[in-house]
Amino acid sequence: MRVTQSMLSGNLLRNLSNNYSKLGKLQEQINTGKKVTRPSDDPVVAMKGISYRTELNNVEQFSRNIGEAYNWLDTTDDTYDKIGSALQRANELMVQASNDTSTTDDRMAINSELQQLREHIQNLANTKIGDRYIFSGTKTTTAPYQEGVGYDTNMSDPSFQKTIEIEVFNGINLQINSTPIAMFKEIDQMFEQISTDISSGKAGSELSAHITTIDNNMNKLLTERADIGARQNRVELMDSRLQSQEIIATKRMSENEDIDYEEAIVEMTTQESILRAALSVGAQIIQPTLVDFIN
Repeated sequence: MRVTQSMLSGNLLRNLSNNYSKLGKLQEQINTGKKVTRPSDDPVVAMKGISYRTELNNVEQFSRNIGEAYNWLDTTDDTYDKIGSALQRANELMVQASNDTSTTDDRMAINSELQQLREHIQNLANTKIGDRYIFSGTKTTTAPYQEGVGYDTNMSDPSFQKTIEIEVFNGINLQINSTPIAMFKEIDQMFEQISTDISSGKAGSELSAHITTIDNNMNKLLTERADIGARQNRVELMDSRLQSQEIIATKRMSENEDIDYEEAIVEMTTQESILRAALSVGAQIIQPTLVDFIN
């Protein structure tokens, strides 16, 4: 086979073009820090990158959901804590009112403070996060307690007993709200009965029965708080799991897409040496043309 000048020139130009292409790709990788800048560079890496990025986006969304769950549960627990303090104070006042040494005026003064505690709990029942009532089930735009109406109308609506769930992991939903309307109503009725009994002048021995009622309501409140505490612990576990998942997904995505700078720089230096060698050899192999002689 006869090797012509045009064949030598064609091979040289083709090889030089390949070298420039490889060198350009390496420079682009070093500039971007990524193995691929378009799917055609490496379809396998690109497809894996899409999968890892989708996984990471899901983790980020679940993390935002976890933040919302924390907000609801922490607010609920704080509200229950304040209601518990109000009931504890009510218990202390009823112990005083039950004492036979207390006068009628003393008991009326005690009743006045008790009714203030009643209003305080009514206000706590209407606790909101943003513009949403947290104790209204799925009817978050409607207050659980309404002045002049109380809880009666709300209790007849099943929406006030429905739970609100939020997805905190793939296929895992967690209830973030609490539906204590029945408990709030019992507490409210208790304060109303206490006011009636004190106003009617009942004796201390009769008033002491309300201490047991207060204790019972405090126990119900503790049960509700225990449930909230259990869910808070679950959220913390899911939060820890998501943090680990985020680290893993980020690491996988980095290993799949990010270049090894040292390796890329060494390879680029090698390609530059190959290109310089090809240019030097090509200059010796390609015969001078008539134009070169004229020059």
